[in-house]
Amino acid sequence: MASGRLCSVLLALLVVVLATRPAAVSGASAHLHFYMHDVLTGPAPTAVQVMDGPRSHFGDTIVIDDALTETSSATSTGVGRAQGQYVWASRGNPELLVTMDVVLTSGPYAGSSVTVVGRDDIGAAVQELSVVGGTGQFRMATGYVLWKTVRLDHPNAVLELDVFVNP
Repeated sequence: MASGRLCSVLLALLVVVLATRPAAVSGASAHLHFYMHDVLTGPAPTAVQVMDGPRSHFGDTIVIDDALTETSSATSTGVGRAQGQYVWASRGNPELLVTMDVVLTSGPYAGSSVTVVGRDDIGAAVQELSVVGGTGQFRMATGYVLWKTVRLDHPNAVLELDVFVNP
């Protein structure tokens, strides 16, 4: 009799655990590919420095609302915006702490976003950042972003982003 009650209690507990888990996003991993246009100068900048660090660049804070496009051309089809900030977080090498939301406005993931956080070693050929969440079809997502500089017209830049998301 006691073992029957134990089984019933364990079964009830399992049902409660499964019922309270967040629903998984349907579908397999997604690979998103686009270009980010970081414009610090000109009549319509998309990256604005809001704080000067006390020494050299250390502590400089830049807020971004960069266009994401299908190709490296600024006039190509828009797919979304990269909104967030980056902070010069190293006293030595040019390294940034990046926190941003990749907000998708077209295509199959329109209305969803991916949250990206990580270290950007500007001197590296390819930077890797973490996907730490998202919204819509990417709610509770994980993954990573590989990005590299395609064009640098100092201080403006075009970055190629490969986003690998596990919903």
